[in-house]
This record gives sequence, C-alpha cells and structure tokens, in this order.
Amino acid sequence: QGQEKLNCNPKKENGSHIVLCELGNPMKAGARVSVGMELSVSGLEDMGDAITFHLQLRSKNSLSSTNTSVTVTVPVEAEAAMELRGNSLPATTVLPSSWHRVEGSRRLEDHGIRVEHIYELHNKGPSTVSGANLRLAVPTQLGGRTLLYLLELGTEGGMNCTNLPALNPEEV
Repeated sequence: QGQEKLNCNPKKENGSHIVLCELGNPMKAGARVSVGMELSVSGLEDMGDAITFHLQLRSKNSLSSTNTSVTVTVPVEAEAAMELRGNSLPATTVLPSSWHRVEGSRRLEDHGIRVEHIYELHNKGPSTVSGANLRLAVPTQLGGRTLLYLLELGTEGGMNCTNLPALNPEEV
C-alpha cells in the first residue's frame, strides 16, 4: 500500500557483484510485495550488446522456504554525438598566375605555398567512444597534375593512422 525505501547492501561473492535487499522480516501470510530497482552500472562500454541480471528471492521461513530465481537481460545502448571540426592555415591561398613549380628543387617554396589542414574529432557524449574510424580523403591530383603535395601527417590523443598516402615522395 505504501512505498518504502529498501536498505540494500552491495557485496562481491565468487567474482560476482551482488546486491542484497531485505524486504521485511517477518512478513504476514499472503503478503504481496512489488519492488522497483534502479541500478547505476559503470563500465558498460565493454559489456557488449546486453547485460544480464540474475534475480533471486529467498525465504528464510522454516515452514515453507522458497528459492525462486529469474534472469533478466537488458540491452545496452551507448550513445555519443561526434563532431568533426576543421580549418586550414592560411584559410585562403591564391597562387600568382605567373608562378610555376621548379622541377628538381628541394626548397619548399619552389613547390607551392604551405597550407596546414587541422581536423579535430570531438565526442560530445554522453558515452565514451572507442574504436572510432575517421576516413579522410585528400585530393592530391587534378587533371594529371599535382594539386596537393603531402609533406607530413600527425596525430594527437592516442589516435593511429592506417593506409597512409605517399608523404613527401620527392623528399622536399
């Protein structure tokens, strides 16, 4: 009839996390109890698609002891909003109409104007993200001519690059 807050005690037993709640002692014959539980579970990123709870009701009644159990599987859905930000330094680059690349030169300014592209991938939450892939296509050729000459590629924050394009093939 009324609602009461249960006293529950978490403990570890045989490698499992157990929460023990005392529903009432003694209970009247024929009493019905409905229990709603709200659990806060951390580290769900590595749990897979679902988490399973084993619920067990035990009676200490010597005349009619019961030991009923049920398994409840709850799907785990992680949600995270990712945001990609990017800019170029300088923001605008214009080559003079009379400029031509100097073949065989090792001087950077003889091959064009240096432009640095910076991309930042941000997790706006609420969950953490692991194993994300960012595919970035950079046009290096246009009409059979060099459009962008890639000198270097760097990352920060524990990210790795795979399938790297040819970086500085003329060793400028």
